[in-house]
Amino acid sequence: MLVAAAEMRIGDTSIPVRSVNTLVIGSGAAGLNAALQLVRRGQRNIAIVTERWGAGASNEAGSDKQTYYKLSLAHDVDDSPARMAEMLFSGGCMHGDIALCEAQHSAEAFHHLANLGVPFPHDAYGAYVGYRTDNDPAGRATSAGPLTSHYMCECLGAAVRERKVTIFDNHQVIALLTRDGHEERIVCGAIAVDAREVDSRRSCFVVFNAVNIILATGGPGGMYRSSVYPESQMGSTGLALAIGAAAQNLTETQFGLASINPRWNVSGSYQQSIPRYISTDVDCGDEREFLNEWFPDMKTLAMAIFRKGYEWPFDCAKVAHAGSSLIDLLVYREMHERGRRVFLDYSRNPDGGGGLTGFSLEELDDEASEYLSNSNALLDTPVERLRAMNEPAYRLFRDRGVDVAEKHLEIAVCAQHSNGGLRGNMWWESSIAHLFPIGEVNGSHGVRRPGGAALNAGQVGGIRAALYISKRYGQSPPDVETFANQVGPQVSQYLERARSMLAAGDGQGALRPDRAIAEIQDRMSACAAIIRDPIRIGEEVKAAWRLLEEARQQMAVSAPGELPSAFRALDLALTHVVYLEALREYLARGGGSRGSFLVLDRQGQALHDRLGDSWRFIMADRMAPDASRILEIRLEDGGRVRTEWVDPRPIPRAEGWFETVWNDYRHDRVVR
Repeated sequence: MLVAAAEMRIGDTSIPVRSVNTLVIGSGAAGLNAALQLVRRGQRNIAIVTERWGAGASNEAGSDKQTYYKLSLAHDVDDSPARMAEMLFSGGCMHGDIALCEAQHSAEAFHHLANLGVPFPHDAYGAYVGYRTDNDPAGRATSAGPLTSHYMCECLGAAVRERKVTIFDNHQVIALLTRDGHEERIVCGAIAVDAREVDSRRSCFVVFNAVNIILATGGPGGMYRSSVYPESQMGSTGLALAIGAAAQNLTETQFGLASINPRWNVSGSYQQSIPRYISTDVDCGDEREFLNEWFPDMKTLAMAIFRKGYEWPFDCAKVAHAGSSLIDLLVYREMHERGRRVFLDYSRNPDGGGGLTGFSLEELDDEASEYLSNSNALLDTPVERLRAMNEPAYRLFRDRGVDVAEKHLEIAVCAQHSNGGLRGNMWWESSIAHLFPIGEVNGSHGVRRPGGAALNAGQVGGIRAALYISKRYGQSPPDVETFANQVGPQVSQYLERARSMLAAGDGQGALRPDRAIAEIQDRMSACAAIIRDPIRIGEEVKAAWRLLEEARQQMAVSAPGELPSAFRALDLALTHVVYLEALREYLARGGGSRGSFLVLDRQGQALHDRLGDSWRFIMADRMAPDASRILEIRLEDGGRVRTEWVDPRPIPRAEGWFETVWNDYRHDRVVR
């Protein structure tokens, strides 16, 4: 690939400069596909920069059978892009044109992956059959097993290497560079730390001179202590927030039950096998089946566990009346209020006790009995049922050191996905010109998304961004001298910050990166997880701003090798401030429980007749003026946040007359 190399000087420091048309930041499934789509459209002057090839959520995360949500493509299933768009749009707080793009490109994106070799199952006639996933009544889901997104990365990565796309591995981007346009701010480059050079005598910084930036760095997984994101997936949303990019729906993080070690979603067959839930003290003594006392009978409890398979994310609307999400809430309470540990036991069926009789397959509802029967899983124990339904899901834990036939699996309610993120238009371009956030860092989803829709959205985002760049932004980057004059002061600012952090060392009053990240995780897990308390949020926002200021003034490292961690802490500190400011705005406007969180209110409705007033909550009023509006937020140059409530754009009703479309296409009026 054509990547020009040069140098620029900042004071007495010489810094490498790499010039490209498009820089893709991130090497997950979304970023890799974006690079391929650019090559497919003739753009050769591109590069990928990544902290570690093979890291991140796409490569290292999954579930029992990780879902890819797509248009139904099998046999006589009645589906269309319009229907899929309606399903996505109906989740709330999603723009209709984005929903239509995600639906319209669904088949294209899916078949691209299948043709690259992702092993999505099909029958003898070539039909990619589907199944039902969470928030989806249409059965559009498919899966390549527990490692669907990993296979996507393998196949996309192989194709990227085959096409000889330039890859800058072990490079952590710490800042985006901008210039002023006629009426807008334009992204024009990035600064990265080359981890291979941090302990050498040469500069560890690399500057990228780029016409376009595709930001594919995933969600801010590092913000929460209880997290199912891989430890390598910390997030870099702050890169865009720092230059004033607008974000949307930051209140809408998705949470669900996951194992702690290894970090893995326990959805689907992990729940449909109906394991036993137990809690213990911190030393694994005093074992109790703590769910028994909260359900009226064993049949209701067993069905709630079973339904957690396809109602996996915590859903505030599925708590009352012994719903499946009551389980998440009780797991959370057991850990955070009672200080106990929680496990899944696959070796035994749920026992009686607490007024409940013992478990029996004969007493299951038709829904569960038919599912288990069709899966040849009407067997005696949870682990036998799990292996009959999904042997790869059983082997996944066994291969990671936990044989669930013999050992209990420790779980928690974990942050799993940010449905909000940076705002993008129908070409995935952000409010900063030439910056295209794709994948989870793009907040294209609303309140409730179907399981697996994120993988589709990430692939579609790459298609849309590449199409726009190839048609409208395909020019060469400026010469290095012009570029250096534009961004020199910005680069100098980050070099000075690095020197300051190194000079502070271990001095008195210094803030270490690990302490800053620990405070961020504690704060977000306490006040911005599934339980949100309006009384507390105001003080937490103030504390978050104090930490951000302290991080900017007093962050310290002992050696150059710690600089990547320090810049990561700064990024997370800024990100968590903006997330909390969005939550404060939502609650201040009277926002109630929706999606994957509960808003507490002592005057609200009771969660359960055995829970006290401190657990009362209010539901979001769907008739309220702001109920369907999207909350946007951005940082202004003075450091203040600006919020705005906007109406979702409706789903476009295109005429679709062939001759009209053909004429627009021939005269290059489609991409605009």
